Amino acid sequence: MGIINVTPDSFYDGGNTTVTTEILFQANKMIEQGATFLDIGGYSSRPGGDDVSEEVEINRVIPAIEALLKEYPETLISVDTFRSQVAQLAVEAGAVMINDISGGQLDDKMFKTVAKLKVPYVLMHMRGTPKTMQNETDYDHLMKDILSYFAERSKMAIDAGINDLILDPGFGFSKTISQNFELLDKLENFKSMNFPFLVGISRKSMIYKTLESKPEEALNGTTALHAISLLKGASILRVHDVKEAVECVTLLENLKSDS
Repeated sequence: MGIINVTPDSFYDGGNTTVTTEILFQANKMIEQGATFLDIGGYSSRPGGDDVSEEVEINRVIPAIEALLKEYPETLISVDTFRSQVAQLAVEAGAVMINDISGGQLDDKMFKTVAKLKVPYVLMHMRGTPKTMQNETDYDHLMKDILSYFAERSKMAIDAGINDLILDPGFGFSKTISQNFELLDKLENFKSMNFPFLVGISRKSMIYKTLESKPEEALNGTTALHAISLLKGASILRVHDVKEAVECVTLLENLKSDS
């Protein structure tokens, strides 16, 4: 899953894809490199990111989806949003999946909307909001608390009528760096939920802060953690660097086929 941010304050690409020509250039590159999905986001979820209105998010996301599908009509587009109205309009514009960082907690209409739209739904673990999440890192037991959250939220999603559910443990969301590494170490525990799970770890602070570098210098670390995630059962990688992620997947598929 290739990441295309149409925000001015993304933590890595700095919103370099806010202009249509840049969006199309990046999309073409990702498609050629083997991306299965393109994930379009118009609301920055970086820690302490600026809040934007629903109208602003819609005005960022919908034109991007329309431009992409006009140029690349076979592209599968996911929309990264926690707002049900954005999800509704995005699917009407051609998106085929909803990626919700809040797991339905920030919009009580989200589950019913997704059920009505009949599209896959990525349910992520996060406490609080992007503005407050870094103050929400006190857990009784990290893995038990996250698994309990998924048990509760996945049941609510299914009861609402969502049939195609993907879990995302939420690396970097309401978790310290050490908690992120604990989460990665125990990632295979999510297999017990019997849903595919997505890992969004690309160029995040757990990598570059640990290595005392910058997001732009975190590709090697990202690839290493992608390999670990795949070995522990991840089904989808949400990435900035598609070519390297595809190579990682290919090598590990060959490892599994030879074992």
